[in-house]
Amino acid sequence: MGKIKETLSRFILHISGWKVICTIPDLNKCVICVAPHTSNWDFILGKLAYLSIGRFAGFLIKKDWFFFPFNRIFSSMGGIPVDRSRKTDLVEQIAQQYKTHERFSVAITPEATRKRNPNWKMGFYYISLKAEVPIVLAYLDYGKKEIGLTRIFYPTGNEEADLKEIKAFYRDKRGRFPELFAIE
Repeated sequence: MGKIKETLSRFILHISGWKVICTIPDLNKCVICVAPHTSNWDFILGKLAYLSIGRFAGFLIKKDWFFFPFNRIFSSMGGIPVDRSRKTDLVEQIAQQYKTHERFSVAITPEATRKRNPNWKMGFYYISLKAEVPIVLAYLDYGKKEIGLTRIFYPTGNEEADLKEIKAFYRDKRGRFPELFAIE
């Protein structure tokens, strides 16, 4: 079934004019930082891209979406429900998943919204540090119709310097709605 998903995903991306650039190895464990995030299409394109290269990653999604039948659909796709109304230690919960699985990857949009948000949420970064796994910098560039996984970033613990370097990677990437993407 995996090869069928891979082939179908590649076909859908091809006929819609998108290309996937992947220059990094298939890591057993990583946090995937995905930006810019300005449209609901980002999820669909990102999921297709990752499947097209034969990889699987979980993703964080609002708990509000976890009701029947969507809960079953999202769970099968790797969805991890997040309750934003409760102050739980999500970083710790996700970091534990890395410790209990041989292979585990989760894709996170640091903007945490499709609205303009220059104040990125740092959960992706803290999860990476806590779980001691690298961050894969992934992008969706609507200007080039390109989805890329081209850089592995190892956080140093210097949050300010690391975030500056991560945001610099995304500086020339164009979201579907460019006015909604902010890195400063």
